[in-house]
Amino acid sequence: MADPMVNLEHIRTDPLNLRIFREKKLEVSVLRLDRIHSEISGNKWFKLKNYLEAARLQNRKRLISFGGPYSNHILALSCAAHTQGFSSTGFIRGEKPDILSPALSAACKYGMSLEFLSRERYRNKEELSFLLALQSQYPEALIIPEGGCGEAGLRGAEEILSISDTSIYSHICCATGTGATLAGIVNASTPGQKITGISILKGTKGIEPLRRSWIKDDDKLARLDLIHSYHFGGYAKKSAALLKFMNEVYDVSAIPTDFVYTGKLIYGVADLAREDYFQKESRVLIIHSGGLGGNRSLPSGTLHF
Repeated sequence: MADPMVNLEHIRTDPLNLRIFREKKLEVSVLRLDRIHSEISGNKWFKLKNYLEAARLQNRKRLISFGGPYSNHILALSCAAHTQGFSSTGFIRGEKPDILSPALSAACKYGMSLEFLSRERYRNKEELSFLLALQSQYPEALIIPEGGCGEAGLRGAEEILSISDTSIYSHICCATGTGATLAGIVNASTPGQKITGISILKGTKGIEPLRRSWIKDDDKLARLDLIHSYHFGGYAKKSAALLKFMNEVYDVSAIPTDFVYTGKLIYGVADLAREDYFQKESRVLIIHSGGLGGNRSLPSGTLHF
């Protein structure tokens, strides 16, 4: 089901010609999923589209999901619900702040009602008893997992690599939080492609936060490398060095990034290139997952874009 405001034809693949990539003889490109919509941006649309279709087919009136106070998923869901005629409720991790974050303020403007849960209660969001009670309270609603990380979201994420011919790339690099987008990329990859996930969460290990059940093929799982060194202190954490790098990327390529996901991703790819992680002549595709709205929390003038 296409949203009239979402335009997949705006997606394009742009070269990223940073100095370190030239020095290491790498051909690096960025799949610009950020261009499809200002709010329902990037991978968020792919993870939501099948839930929206299910809600329509099941005659649901309300969409419910979960997220933190800076969640791009919550913002995207609020906008998608508004444009397609659904009510929406967001269950937000933590106590209600005195001042809402830019993401939550924007979600409210799209008509989303917010319910704040203590961190302890929020941890129950996947428990069957919690979900049954929530469904009983909102019988007209479709409940969407945090980040769209269910079977429907995974199927949507698997479509990302079909937007253009991505089989020409030896490496595909993707930022990962809850892990569904990365799992979809792994599932849709072609034989021989190496998938590198840059975790933006602190404290992950092994293939976390991915769920092994999301990866359908052991051979593809073996070609996944999850890197944990570029979270800059944790989710939505940042540093002056990261923001400076994001400006440098924009100055060279006119590609805007955000400090939660894609800024850290490209920083990580550049640093890995410096450490000879990629063989010379490799063709590297970076997935720009959108989420530029997160930059609204930065002081005006911090970024060049």
